[in-house]
This record gives sequence, C-alpha cells and structure tokens, in this order.
Amino acid sequence: MVQASVQPSAAIDPSLILLDEKLPGGAYWHGVIKRGNTLRVTDLEGSQGVSLICYNADNPIERLNVADTAKIQFNAFLKKGMVIYSDMGRILFSITEDTSGHHDLICGCSNAASNAAKYGEGPYNKYGESDYNNSRDNFLKALGKRGLTRKDLMPNINLFSRVAVHPNGDLEYITGCEKPGSFVDLRAEMNVLVVISNCPHVLHPDTVYKPKPIQLTVWRSPAPAPDDLCRTANEEVIRGFINTDALFAQM
Repeated sequence: MVQASVQPSAAIDPSLILLDEKLPGGAYWHGVIKRGNTLRVTDLEGSQGVSLICYNADNPIERLNVADTAKIQFNAFLKKGMVIYSDMGRILFSITEDTSGHHDLICGCSNAASNAAKYGEGPYNKYGESDYNNSRDNFLKALGKRGLTRKDLMPNINLFSRVAVHPNGDLEYITGCEKPGSFVDLRAEMNVLVVISNCPHVLHPDTVYKPKPIQLTVWRSPAPAPDDLCRTANEEVIRGFINTDALFAQM
C-alpha cells in the first residue's frame, strides 16, 4: 500500500536551483555536488528503492563507508540529523531534511543474478543487455565514465527502503513505506561525486519489474548555523566535522 502524499516542508527558492532533473526508473545518474550545496532526491510515485554511492570528488580513494556510518552513530537507519561518513572519518553528506524516514544501510544492491532470479528473462535491448537494469551494473557504467573501476565499488545506501532485521538475523523488506512526494536532502560537506541507480531494492518483493521515477535537484543551500543539527549531534560527529573542515583549511 502506498501512503498518502507527503508535501515538502520547505519549497526551494527557484533562484537557488542549479539542476533539476527527472531520473526514470531503471536509469542511473552521476555528478559532483560541490561543498555547501545540497542534493534533494524526491520520490515521485512511490519508489521501490534508490541505490546511492559517493566519493570525495577531489580524491576518490576516499569513499562512502556504510559500516562506519552505522557504527559511529549507533544507528543503521538513516534519518534527519545524521551524517554519511567516508572511510577516512570525514563527512561526505549531512542529512538536513528527510520526509521519508526509511533508508537502508545493510542490504547492498541488486545485480544481474538477483534480477534474473526475481523477474526471470526479460526483454533485451539492441546491445544484448537485459532491460531489467540492476544497480551493480549501473554503478559500474557510471564509474567507468569517471575513470573508476570495479575495485572502486563499495557497499551502498538504499534510499526510500524499509528493512526489518529479525532476531534470527533474517532481513525483510517492509512494503507500505512508500510516500510519493517524500524527499531527502543531502548537504555536501566536501566536493562529493555521487552515483545514483534508480532500480528496485534487492529485497523488494514485487516480481514485476517496475521502478518508479525520481527527481534530482541540486541547489545552493544556506551555510550551516552554529547550532546546526547535523554538526552538533554528538561528540563523534563534531570530531568528524573537525577532520573534514581541516581538509579544506589545507587547500
């Protein structure tokens, strides 16, 4: 069941928008979000999941670390006020707004084998590739255009996805969390290369391949105030921001 539409709590001033693009279901996008700008990802029609990876755009050897993101914040379920860590203890993104409330750090992404097992044989395009696009292949295509390869791929974040962890360790995708119109704002704390794959979550139970479109909006967001929620959440995150700001103090 799809929940009622959720309207953004704060409309973006059109004069601040740098990019506003609809990403069809099954497609991927990659770009650099400059430090201080914000990427808004909006669920337009009830998403089945959106996979995301990110890197320090100035030095891609520094990259998303989902394990540290969960461990340092004692929480595997992202929400407003939390941050996304790199593998060097710095902050890639701050989550400054979130009207979905359901994001997954645990399950990884779909691949050709998982799609074949779930959806079966699908139509093939003129290149001999299945039209049932998967996030692993989408990530690799995008990374190839940035001079990166398979060795640069790491565990990802799944936006707009609710996963329950049962006492025996089993994972279950919980349907009904879809909220058309919900969005998450990711403020870049360094220059961030981000890759987004709009393919269904690997555990989504629907056996019909029908990913939904999302909207990607990059905008010039205001500088964080001294009492910024993300920058002051706890002692660990304060240290992360000291490390991040020090990187730019050296430039």
